[in-house]
Amino acid sequence: MADDSLFLIDIDRVLREKAPKQARYIPRFVVSYLKHIVHQDELNVFLRESKDKVGVDFLEACLEFLDAKIDVKGAENLPDEGLYTFVSNHPLGGQDGIALGYVLGKHYHGKVKYMVNDLLMNLRGLAPLCIPINKTGRQAKDFPRLVEAGFASDNQMIMFPAGLCSRRQKGGVIADLEWKKTFIVKSVEHRRDVVPVHFEGRNSDFFYGLANLCKFLGIKVNIAMLYLADEMLKNRHKTFTVTFGKPIPWQTFDKSRSALQWAQYVKDIVYKL
Repeated sequence: MADDSLFLIDIDRVLREKAPKQARYIPRFVVSYLKHIVHQDELNVFLRESKDKVGVDFLEACLEFLDAKIDVKGAENLPDEGLYTFVSNHPLGGQDGIALGYVLGKHYHGKVKYMVNDLLMNLRGLAPLCIPINKTGRQAKDFPRLVEAGFASDNQMIMFPAGLCSRRQKGGVIADLEWKKTFIVKSVEHRRDVVPVHFEGRNSDFFYGLANLCKFLGIKVNIAMLYLADEMLKNRHKTFTVTFGKPIPWQTFDKSRSALQWAQYVKDIVYKL
């Protein structure tokens, strides 16, 4: 019988696994603060209550926990047959991923896969829907193989090509950073049309200020990511709009532009939805 504690949020365990040499030297007040900002106790109550829910059922439980309502536009653009790559902007880091997985998971009978930060694999209910990304740790060498397996499968692929949540750009505009080209390369290789998706939402001014401060100071570690659970709970009791655009045929992405330029082309379409 599996130990349920292994599937709860455990900051002490994460630090031991991610920074085994440094973990013992991290002051306890720092660890306590990390537990506070990730809402470890509150989220673990939810995880215990939903421990028997997996996949789309788990995502539905998450939406109920967050009291999030989803307003879907462009549902007629969701194809009923074939395999596709769904690419979205990434404004939140919580509700956007949950909502997109739920809507598409319902439509495609659970046959969806996300590419997500490998930390989310600790969430047992979410893990079956995930392809873990860790480009810096032991799993770095497995990354290309995992991506290839996802695109070669009979699952719909869900991607946030920016990798990180949206940031406040010049002029105060909140938008994604540069989109990576992986979804273009793999969609062409596996002949998957690309469906652009726009998710409406934003995090707090504190989040954007912290992210920009870290960039200004040259801090490479994504400290802002630590606050995503806090941002997720700040965004409780809201209605979010998800808009699906028309599928873009994979043949569109020819040699007239580089894969990176095509990624930017799709990003521009997303922000016009």
